[in-house]
Amino acid sequence: MRKLIDTPHRLVAGIMALLVTSSVVVGTAMTEAATPTPVPASAPADTFSSDRALSRLKEFATEPRPLGSAASDRAKDYLVERLRAQGLTVEVQRAVGARTGDGLAIFGRTDNVVATLPGTNPSGTVLVVAHYDSVPTGPGAADDAAAVAAMLETTRALAVQGPLRNDVVLLITDGEEDGLLGADAFAREHPLGRRGGVVLNWEDRGVSGPSLMFQTSKDNARLIELFTDAVPRPRGDSSMVEIYRLLPNDTDFTVLAKAGFSGLNSAFVEEPARYHTADDSIARLSRSSLQHHGTNMLALTRAFGQADLRTLATDHDSTYFAVFGFVISYSNVLVLPLAALAVLLLAGLVAVARRQAVLSLPRTLVAMVSAVVPVAVSVVLAQAMWTALVALRPGYEPMDGLLYRPLSYELAIMALTALALLCWYLPLRRRLGPAALAVGSLAWLCVLAVLCAVTAPGAAFVFTVPALLGALGGLLALVLRRFPVWSVVTMCAGTVGAALTLPSLAFGSLGATGLTLGGIGAVLFTGYGFALLPVIELLFPAVDRGVGRLTAVAVPSTAMALALALVGTGLAVDGFDREHPESAHLAYVLDADTGVASWVSADAEPAGWTRRHVTGHDLGRLPDGYARGNPWTGPARAIDVEGPRVKLSARKGDVLTLHVASARAASSVTLRLDQPIAEVSASVSGDAPVAVPVTGTRSGGWPGEIRLRDLPAGGADVTVRVARTGQVRITAMDETHGLSALPGFTPRPPGLQASIRADGDLVVVTRAYAF
Repeated sequence: MRKLIDTPHRLVAGIMALLVTSSVVVGTAMTEAATPTPVPASAPADTFSSDRALSRLKEFATEPRPLGSAASDRAKDYLVERLRAQGLTVEVQRAVGARTGDGLAIFGRTDNVVATLPGTNPSGTVLVVAHYDSVPTGPGAADDAAAVAAMLETTRALAVQGPLRNDVVLLITDGEEDGLLGADAFAREHPLGRRGGVVLNWEDRGVSGPSLMFQTSKDNARLIELFTDAVPRPRGDSSMVEIYRLLPNDTDFTVLAKAGFSGLNSAFVEEPARYHTADDSIARLSRSSLQHHGTNMLALTRAFGQADLRTLATDHDSTYFAVFGFVISYSNVLVLPLAALAVLLLAGLVAVARRQAVLSLPRTLVAMVSAVVPVAVSVVLAQAMWTALVALRPGYEPMDGLLYRPLSYELAIMALTALALLCWYLPLRRRLGPAALAVGSLAWLCVLAVLCAVTAPGAAFVFTVPALLGALGGLLALVLRRFPVWSVVTMCAGTVGAALTLPSLAFGSLGATGLTLGGIGAVLFTGYGFALLPVIELLFPAVDRGVGRLTAVAVPSTAMALALALVGTGLAVDGFDREHPESAHLAYVLDADTGVASWVSADAEPAGWTRRHVTGHDLGRLPDGYARGNPWTGPARAIDVEGPRVKLSARKGDVLTLHVASARAASSVTLRLDQPIAEVSASVSGDAPVAVPVTGTRSGGWPGEIRLRDLPAGGADVTVRVARTGQVRITAMDETHGLSALPGFTPRPPGLQASIRADGDLVVVTRAYAF
């Protein structure tokens, strides 16, 4: 079989080609990670300054602000005062928000801050949204106080230029961390929530990185046009939009989009290991990220504030992505034709290659089928690596793969992918031919391009661009075979498309899902390797000379050694210390019926400090309905408090009306029921009840659960419809946060922090009821 490329300088050409494609990968990563320089407080008044925003942030984001806490009230009062001082019309919407899940209903009183900048000739409303509450485990400087501080600085800058055309409404929600409760209350009860408009939502899932526009409403073409025109440093692409639409993750944007708002959702997401922890602090917050967030917020608020919002409606989405800072955007109407064009170019490549006797169709089909092997092997190796890491360092397990310094491990996955690819490629290159292997692998990129074009159009470019350029480059390489240098150049240029898209998405997926789902990154790295096969071939002798046994063993062995070295580097670099603390889960549970108190930990392998409190898995100590899974337990000293009170007010068949209160004035009460629930309503202080349907059941314990957040001293009235008319058993649990005052509690040592689990660091007092 004749060689695809015939040049006396194969090795040099291959090395140069790898350097070029590596430069593209690195350049793309650097461009995407770049953030603007923080702007000082002395900057012109009509610009956004992170220093000015930071001064506001320090006024309300130095302590945790969970729903219903005194710190939350202080933050709310500060925000109301600042916004009124800036000349906005401000109201506080107090209402009950609700959320449902499988077998679950959540209710909570919320205090939304709603501030309005009236427009001169409104065509609609621009709703700028962030939340001011935080989780109990951290001050939430990034999530989401940074966005709130950016809103204060944005409105200050807007006031300098005077009113915009459209009404601008700042919605600073409460109760987001407990289930998007404030957004639900706004959308359901506030007049502005029912009016609709454009929503610009701002979130964070880390403490650094660029501000990514990662989610849009449906039919986003005009929204994307305004976004790319208005924002000086646009980050994010349409693949993020498609992926996020498939995930169960929600933000306030989700609620408002369902209520009829169109719009955009942005966040910075780097250093996710500090998300929801005590390290989500002002000290850890990147000033550059705050600047990028605020610059984009000001630019988008101005752009949408001056636009005719009635012209934003379209009937299609847009694909968009950036190449070294230059945004490429086109209608999704073109997505399927572009994928089809990639298939046609591939067919043309196969036809020309067969005519030149470079490959045969049967061997190409075998190559395509066999290409499944390196994909599967790379996934297995990536997941096996994570399993081994957890065994070697149990502290990784509760982090869900979102580590402090994961780069070495991510590069190890890339090396393991190379190992799987080489172990497949080297034995088959002489039997099937390098051209058949390259074309057969490229066919998978075409298949994925077509599949995405049909199911997730905004993400299709990730595969369409490599498939198009790869097929075109291969086709030109064959046409130019009489000119070896140009043949090599065009073939190598065909790999640039893959370098622009696949590694970026692979590293992005690893950053978003963590190493627990490292197999996703491995699949994308393998796709990149498929596109590089023509370049990789240049590193080996011509097929008719074969690859020596030593080379066949040494090359994969080098990839394995590199992977092991990178894992070792990761273990050496990514240890736990004061700056990078390990998490430890612990809760205190008192059964008020029996007087038995227990320490409880859900950690699979508790840290040494945790083992001072827990000793085994004696679940008999715990109240019925409390335990989920197989937690660690240990004896604790009982505190003298009463359990929560649940009174049956009325019952008609399968409908129970209950009055729920906490004798110790806990602001949170959870009810677990021993049978499924179908509908729940709750009311406080005589207000109209809020009712929600419930489907499914809770897993790992009793099937029904009702959570009441920010419970007033007078309690709440709950009406629940259950699955059966017989006796209903209920375990009521009132909950307060903080273990430091408990007898026998030993403070965590340096280098250990509270777990971000919702049931961590809770004092839980239970009482059982049967009705």
